[in-house]
Amino acid sequence: MNITATLSPIDRILDDFAFLDDWDDRYRYLIELGRALEPLPPEAHNEANRVHGCASQVWLQKDVRQEADGPHLDFKGDSDALIVRGLVAIVIALFSGRPAAEIVETDAEAVFEKIGLREHLTTQRSNGLRSMVNRIKTEAAAEAAA
Repeated sequence: MNITATLSPIDRILDDFAFLDDWDDRYRYLIELGRALEPLPPEAHNEANRVHGCASQVWLQKDVRQEADGPHLDFKGDSDALIVRGLVAIVIALFSGRPAAEIVETDAEAVFEKIGLREHLTTQRSNGLRSMVNRIKTEAAAEAAA
């Protein structure tokens, strides 16, 4: 059995980043992640889904499923910039499908640190990434409290 087949989406991404030594390769991988992201339907590119605080256009669409352990949030996303679309893919891999309470407790910065994103993203992209995480955590906190 292939061990990578049993990894969560974010663990697979972390493994892939660890395998790539060169940041040019990592940027190419980030772009590949963005290209592989399931596109949002045109009607989801709306103001309600728009993430503010990003230099590029970013949209996150949330769906909530009620499970035995509480609400789980599923996310889809998109951006008009390829590298940012890759960042959206990482954020979705990290948070989508998880319980709202778990999302609130997730240390996204620690994950981004493992990848080395902080040192290799522009300030604008870092701020946009933080805006995406804040938006998801705010929505998860609201669902957990409901």
